Amino acid sequence: MKTDLFNYDLPPALIAQRPPERRELARMMVLHRDTGEIEHRAITDIVEYLREPDVLVVNNTKVIPARVFGAKASGGKVELLLLEHVAEDPEGCGNKLPEGRPLNAASAPPSERPRHTNGETWKVLMKTSRRPKVGDELALCSGKATATMLYDGEQGEAVLKIESDRPLMEILDEEGVPPLPPYIGRKEQTPEQIAEDKVRYQTVYASAPGAAAAPTAGLHFTPELFAELNDRGVSKAELTLHVGLGTFRPVSAEIITDHEMHHERYAVSAEAAQTINAAKSAGGRIVAVGSTSVRTLESLDRVESAEGATNIFIYPPYDFQHVDAILTNFHLPKSTLLMMMSAFASRDLMLKAYETAVQEKYRFFSYGDCMLIL
Repeated sequence: MKTDLFNYDLPPALIAQRPPERRELARMMVLHRDTGEIEHRAITDIVEYLREPDVLVVNNTKVIPARVFGAKASGGKVELLLLEHVAEDPEGCGNKLPEGRPLNAASAPPSERPRHTNGETWKVLMKTSRRPKVGDELALCSGKATATMLYDGEQGEAVLKIESDRPLMEILDEEGVPPLPPYIGRKEQTPEQIAEDKVRYQTVYASAPGAAAAPTAGLHFTPELFAELNDRGVSKAELTLHVGLGTFRPVSAEIITDHEMHHERYAVSAEAAQTINAAKSAGGRIVAVGSTSVRTLESLDRVESAEGATNIFIYPPYDFQHVDAILTNFHLPKSTLLMMMSAFASRDLMLKAYETAVQEKYRFFSYGDCMLIL
């Protein structure tokens, strides 16, 4: 199947550059798969489409201020996007160097080992005029942290050992910037904009730090909306999938099956699994909030307590095992996310919905409006 089959025309003016004034002001398209009917509602109307004992499955990953700035020893500027904290033995998540070596400093030849023994190892995207060499040091976050280059990968990837006198997350809260997607075109950000993004590019239930991008379908929910759903007998289950590099990699392959998905770490608690299974046993629907919740659920043979990493790539045709309905934002043309939604609702119906969204001037992408697919 060709990637071009998932293309559509989008006027740039419809790409949301800022969040709505309030989360609950987002519009919601409702797409009925059985009839093809399209309704135009608001996110607060979701209470009319869910019923007891449905369960909303949300991703509680927390976006870290992962965009950081620094300098090389030469004085040249460096911009980093922290993608993933690398464990001592990361082979289980499938993260390998181009040569096949694991991202593990201890496995490097002596000449390539870092000079420091403490700190954190991070997989990053690096933007700079001239790439540092293995062993080179960088000054980060106004000198509050230093980084040593461990490996240089492909497509801008690198692995760094980052050291600081204080916890790195504490420094990132002071110096880091929310990692907004590139289609949000802000050449310069004011302190006020950064402060707003730290709040609004985050779900109200985010609790597990580790994401390099927000699970944006969840940005529309408020505590009040969850309370109303709970009063109607709709439960909520939280799982975790740390959104990583795959979000930043467009599909460049002509044939979609030639595209390689990156692994992302997930965790499903026993409590979440119990809530989901109880709702299903009682005749309720599993309503996945966002593609990350879909990917996590569909990576499981059975919904049970589990931890791991997934690179599942969902595209038509696909037989969904667990998900009965999806709340999702509007996605980029030719993206894996649009392919996933096309697998759930059919490509023709999805492209019709997107054509309608353009005509009705819905706001697109991360800070945009949403679609409930039933």
